[in-house]
Amino acid sequence: MSAEPVLLDRRTTPGALDPDVPLIGPATGRALHVMSYNIRFHHERTRPGDPDHWPERAPRLARLLRLEQPTLLGVQEALYHQLPAVAQALPAGYGMLGYGRAGGSKGEYSAIFYDARRLEALEWDQFWLSDTPELIGSTSWGNDVPRIVTWGRFLDRGTGSELVLVNTHFDHDSETARERSADAVVELVHSFPARTPILVTGDFNADADGSGPYATLVGSGVLDDTWTTAEQRLTPAWGTFPDYGEAVCDDERIDWVLATPGIRVQRSAINPARFAGGHPSDHAPVQVLVSVGPD
Repeated sequence: MSAEPVLLDRRTTPGALDPDVPLIGPATGRALHVMSYNIRFHHERTRPGDPDHWPERAPRLARLLRLEQPTLLGVQEALYHQLPAVAQALPAGYGMLGYGRAGGSKGEYSAIFYDARRLEALEWDQFWLSDTPELIGSTSWGNDVPRIVTWGRFLDRGTGSELVLVNTHFDHDSETARERSADAVVELVHSFPARTPILVTGDFNADADGSGPYATLVGSGVLDDTWTTAEQRLTPAWGTFPDYGEAVCDDERIDWVLATPGIRVQRSAINPARFAGGHPSDHAPVQVLVSVGPD
């Protein structure tokens, strides 16, 4: 079902967002709150006052996560020492899946955080977006840095339904790598039993309007774009990479939450909130409220 956006007055411009009111907040009942968030890696050559300065961004990130409390959170670009800022901002009882793209704790994570009070992790894995997906740190498709997929299969204790979350970060430079990565995600989706509810979060470094990866993932009918299928859209279609500036309506959406057909998408939002005069990241998180399994 696709609906016209529901635009509340206080949310029609980024500056009008109330920093003390969540866009979606903790899920209740059968619903799951899913978030995709590129938190921006810690660049060590920044200074206090720079918008990219991690010691000043970390408290803003924590504030956003405390407000929103997603049931499932796929993060991108997180370094090992940044993970505690995410974990400590979430309520007690959350788990994490994933390891660094260079192996162990090294390199950026595309980690999955999940509410273990609600969801039981049944299995998980991580692979590299390359011709040798089991080889740590491997690259093959024109990308200079390794790119990974982390996925987990969960049992929803509240409903008895199983679901899968896939989290990834496509290459920023190579279109070939992005297109091959999209093929790999489709192959992963098809590897699960038919009718398994699957959600895909990620920074795809490709616009939702007309890019090859989007056509492979969404245009083919394998996955739905939750932004377009949501019953309610709580914000305008802000670009998801404002780069610490004001978000621009109808700018490129390169961060997506995708879902297999049949998952009910109740609400969607793109959240360019500012805290203490600054943004938590150069990306805006994408948030959706979904229901999985029979009503």
